[in-house]
Amino acid sequence: MSHTGDGNAATGGFVNTGYIGALTMQQRGPQEPADWPHQVGVIPPAARSFLHRAEADRLRARVDGGGTAVLTQLLTGMGGVGKTQLAADYARTAWDDAGEMGGLDVLVWVTASARSPIVTGYAQAGVELCRADPNDPERAARTFLAWLAPKAGAKPCRWLIVLDDVIDPADLHDLWPPASPHGRTLVTTRRRDAALDPDGRHTITIGLFTKDEALTYLTTSLTGRDEPTDELTALAEDLGHLPLALAQATAYLIDTGESVAAYRRLLADRTTTLGAIAPGALPDNQVLPLDAAWSLSIDRADTLRPAGLARPMLQLAAMLDPNGIPHTVLTSEPVLTYLTAHRTRAGEGPVGEQAPVSARDAVHALRALHRLSLIDHTPDTAHQAVRVHQLIQRATRDALTPHQHDQLARTAADALVAAWPDIERDTELAQTLRANTTALTGHAEDAMYPSDGVHGVLIYAGYSLGHAGQVAAAIEYFHRMADVAHGRLGPDHPVTLTIRGELFRFRGEAGDAAGAVTAFAELLEDVVRVLGDDHAYTLATRHHLARSRGETGDAAGAVTAFAELLKDVVRVLGDDHAYTLATRHNLARFRGEMGDTAGAATAHAELLEHKVRVLGPDHPDTLTARGELARVRGQAGDRAGAAAAFADLLEDMVRVLGPDHPVTLSTRGNVLHFRSEAGDAAGAAAAYAELLEDMVRVLGPDHPDTLTTRHNLAYWRGEAGDAAGAAAAYAEVLADRVRVLGDDHPSTLTTRGNIAYWRGEAGDAAGAAAAFAELLTDRVRVQGDDHPDTLDTRRYVARWRGRAGDAAGAVTAYAELLKHIVPVLGDDHLDTLTTRGNLAYWLAEAGDAAGAAAAFAELLTHRVRVQGDDDPKTLTTRHNLAHCRGRAGDAAGAAAAFAELLSDRVRVQGDDHPDTLDTWRYVAYWRGRAGDAAGAAAAYAEMLKHIVSGAGR
Repeated sequence: MSHTGDGNAATGGFVNTGYIGALTMQQRGPQEPADWPHQVGVIPPAARSFLHRAEADRLRARVDGGGTAVLTQLLTGMGGVGKTQLAADYARTAWDDAGEMGGLDVLVWVTASARSPIVTGYAQAGVELCRADPNDPERAARTFLAWLAPKAGAKPCRWLIVLDDVIDPADLHDLWPPASPHGRTLVTTRRRDAALDPDGRHTITIGLFTKDEALTYLTTSLTGRDEPTDELTALAEDLGHLPLALAQATAYLIDTGESVAAYRRLLADRTTTLGAIAPGALPDNQVLPLDAAWSLSIDRADTLRPAGLARPMLQLAAMLDPNGIPHTVLTSEPVLTYLTAHRTRAGEGPVGEQAPVSARDAVHALRALHRLSLIDHTPDTAHQAVRVHQLIQRATRDALTPHQHDQLARTAADALVAAWPDIERDTELAQTLRANTTALTGHAEDAMYPSDGVHGVLIYAGYSLGHAGQVAAAIEYFHRMADVAHGRLGPDHPVTLTIRGELFRFRGEAGDAAGAVTAFAELLEDVVRVLGDDHAYTLATRHHLARSRGETGDAAGAVTAFAELLKDVVRVLGDDHAYTLATRHNLARFRGEMGDTAGAATAHAELLEHKVRVLGPDHPDTLTARGELARVRGQAGDRAGAAAAFADLLEDMVRVLGPDHPVTLSTRGNVLHFRSEAGDAAGAAAAYAELLEDMVRVLGPDHPDTLTTRHNLAYWRGEAGDAAGAAAAYAEVLADRVRVLGDDHPSTLTTRGNIAYWRGEAGDAAGAAAAFAELLTDRVRVQGDDHPDTLDTRRYVARWRGRAGDAAGAVTAYAELLKHIVPVLGDDHLDTLTTRGNLAYWLAEAGDAAGAAAAFAELLTHRVRVQGDDDPKTLTTRHNLAHCRGRAGDAAGAAAAFAELLSDRVRVQGDDHPDTLDTWRYVAYWRGRAGDAAGAAAAYAEMLKHIVSGAGR
């Protein structure tokens, strides 16, 4: 080699200046230790508008409080919550602190994102503080760690080591600072591995800003801008109170000059990615924009066992509710199938056949995401086991292709359907599933409406609302679905027609039976035009229309419609089809509501035989038919038989469906209802209280059946003599029914009626009358003039006016009732006859004895024709007519009429019947009033003879 020059190199390097004739190598030797206090590494500067947080106080309390310092502390949390800033603030404060626990001698700040920078940081400290060899970083690092350990007789060194952003716990193997009474270690990390948290280390979880902290941060950062507080609060909500997101949002707002409202509109636009609204220059020395803040953590999680599942699992979770996803959803069969097919590939080699992913694998994927703070996984809260920050979800969705997005959405929808129970016993689970459906629809509504229809999860969510008793919410839900289906699928698509039907059905359940009739009639025209007369959905629509007619009180119209429908259902679907059996059921039901209880009982008995033959004795529909037959028996007057039948049914319900099935619980209520009619009111109240506990446990406090049980418990408290307690209990039920069902739901109106009734029974007859009058206005508005419940309310208005002493008001109310009841029930219906009798009675009480006599005379004509001469009601009407004749001034006529009635009483009811003896009394009374003292005395003597004779027996 030619001589061309000399070269010198230091610190292990060399310089080639050409052909080197002579080479001199110099290695840097150990340097003298730096004086204390000494800092190694750079503490990140405080962020603009840095906000003091409660976590900082918790961190310092672990050192300053209680007398014993925690030597190692871990700050954990998702990326972007401000762990580094809190650590930096703590380090600066400790460095500057001149107090007893402060005044550090050595502070070392290490960026700990991998093992190499940790070793480098320790080595630099070793070189500067303890004469470590700069040419051997590993040895220098170990020298520094050994130097930190306390030594007998040596001057104590007060030190703080900050290991910022530990990515992998394995990187700290053999690199943890030693325990020392004079030293402290602070670690920031997204990891939540057990390896980071052994005994002696304390973990502080750093969460999001509180609402107040987020608002303070935004207000301070945007000083000088006139932004409404409500907009700032809403922006904080939109960004999930994440400090990193708030910092980048404020930088964007300052750079662009846009308003908070405009920024929020961009954020709400699903077509705008987070990257599109990132600031041009990141604030506060931040390295990554928001949309990439978690990418390294996702990569790392995907390497954890079971490898390749964390990413697709997070993508699925990103489609659902950030506030809680049930475990059963993310371990369902659709999810396992998706994970098997979309496992992240490792490397570029060929992909062999993948083993099916198990539920255990899916849980371990969730744990991997949890360990990286990408999700919160709390299996003990199974219904909300997985929570994901909304911006992690947004960033994850932003990275998807349109095909991936729609495929994930459909998989998430399939998973929700798979997890949805057939019977919603757990109201919390049902609510969570509905919330996840809402979130999924918000992210991917297009995917929920494929060209051939609608995903079933949307129908499930609507049904769930209705079955939970939230009928008003179900109506709103299906109304929106109908609008969307109309726009996406067209007005004549079968799915659009079906959704309209569900909307109208829940309108009827909400109490608008008349509106449901009109709507179903219009729907039927469209269904017939599109699908034809004999299509199954056409028949189903006719079924809903007929039932809605019955719910309006038109039982006769319902019977006619169901009878016609039955012919077509049998012809098209056959005698044994489920629609046929359902049609027979409703035909029998409305026959009973027409007053034909005997015919209804026969029809239900025939239907039961049919169901036993077709479905078997233990089929749920067969058991339901047995319950209907028992109920009709009870309505026909056979209370004991009904109670016995329900008791037998209950045994089979428990055996077939289980003790906690909703239908089993309902059957227990029916047993109690008919047994309670035997007169044990106190026992009934106790039994209903026991049933209520099970209802709340199984169905939840807001389920309609639970509210009904509370309703019945209140009733039997009243029957047991506690009228005031019953009214108070009904008032509590009313508050919950208004909240759950709405003001106008029939059950809500019924509860108002019961409150009014027991108010009257507690002694406030005038208050009861006023409450019933107010209720009547709402009944007419909601249910119509002629609905049975409206007619019943008119009856109670009249009754309580009379009991309050307002005889004239009672006459007016009964006259109004009669005007409405005759067109609905007819002249000869027993309720019509009873109303005529009440009207006549209150005419007499109001002082119009002659008018009362005329009214009773007219009623008598109807009684004789409808019920016969010898019916007890006919005899009672004759009694009232005679009495009113006397009160009108015709005492002799009254005496003669009572004498004639007496002969028929003796013949029909016997000499000693209480009604016969009472008639003797009136014969004597009116003879005396007519001036026939001897006749009166003879009548009283005859009455006394029968009384004595009866008492002797």
